[in-house]
Amino acid sequence: MSKSNKLKIFNDPIYGFIRIPNPLVFDLIAHPHFQRLRRISQMGLSYLVYPGAHHTRFHHALGCLHLMQKSVQVLRFKGVAVSDEEEQGLLCAILLHDIGHGPFSHAMEHSIVEGVSHEYISIQFMQELNVLFNGSLTVALSIFTGKHPKRFLNQLVSSQLDIDRLDYLKRDSFYTGVAEGNTNSDRLITMLNVVDRQLVVEEKGIYSVEKFLMARRFMYWQAYLHKTGVVAEQLLISILKRARFLISDGVTLHASKSLLYFLTKAVDKKNFDSNTLGIFAKLDDVDILSAVKEWQYTADFVLSELCRMIVHRRLLHIKIKKEPISEKRFQERFQETKKKFKLNDEETSYFVFKGKLENKAYDRNEQNINILKKNGKIVDVAKLSDHLNLNALSKTVTKYYICYPKEAV
Repeated sequence: MSKSNKLKIFNDPIYGFIRIPNPLVFDLIAHPHFQRLRRISQMGLSYLVYPGAHHTRFHHALGCLHLMQKSVQVLRFKGVAVSDEEEQGLLCAILLHDIGHGPFSHAMEHSIVEGVSHEYISIQFMQELNVLFNGSLTVALSIFTGKHPKRFLNQLVSSQLDIDRLDYLKRDSFYTGVAEGNTNSDRLITMLNVVDRQLVVEEKGIYSVEKFLMARRFMYWQAYLHKTGVVAEQLLISILKRARFLISDGVTLHASKSLLYFLTKAVDKKNFDSNTLGIFAKLDDVDILSAVKEWQYTADFVLSELCRMIVHRRLLHIKIKKEPISEKRFQERFQETKKKFKLNDEETSYFVFKGKLENKAYDRNEQNINILKKNGKIVDVAKLSDHLNLNALSKTVTKYYICYPKEAV
């Protein structure tokens, strides 16, 4: 078999041509673990709200790779020492930072594997690939896990102003059409610098940082926490919960082997071994969607009805309030639904439930965004900002919701 040209380019709708910098990055992209990201939706079920939001984790990872290359160029131009080995570590770390996502990304974060984050699974994948590529990802792993002595390398991959957020805000804004989420990633990257091994933003970039934080707040309320998307994701979680219950009760459900493995076994961090990782690597959106389409014809009313809601986009009604939902109101909806569909309490709980949504644009207690003033002082962006009240964006905004079938009321 002839060797393919390993220095290819991808044509991206956001940035134009994205260059693949070296053979290692090409081989990582070509690996089945990474190609699987083509079948993992970037925004879960948000396409039920925004029809254009069909982009994948594959798109996002390549966009991050492109922005990281630009960041290294900017920092080197400003005299920041980044060795070739560290650059390759950065590129591999950002390329693989989301490789541990399961089907529909955050929508099913703890539904497939209980209590195991996608970051933890990403590390497992990276460690396996590191063995396969003869230790080529050792530096990438030290950067990703925050163990590298140069802290700014980890901050470029994971912080409150990292390459991951710069890409997903711009990309998700583009594909959803939510213009308020658009950010000027070029301007922000141009303003980056390093002082005492810490990532900082030069003072003249402060308004770009404010715009970035506001864009993040808008995107959470308008896209990531959109009420219809919230309902759809909760239904998907309920579908897997019901399927797992029925299987444990002796009911036969048809699904892919990899999905059935996780439905029939309680998998957590203690028993998430290399064999489990291999089975997880075969899971993607297709497994879930094909199962949902199949299960809408099962004899169990709860599972079939939940699946039909997703397939036909006939979702539960949702109401969002600033105050917690009263128990009286909840019980009214609960009893009405129970009576309407002749269900017991456990079955009704799949159709009537409540919860809360939280949004904090900027966390002042975790990896602050530091501004480098012209006099050399470093100040937290929330203290220095005078254009917008970033102190307000540092507070957690909580909203409460209740979901129920509208036809039952």
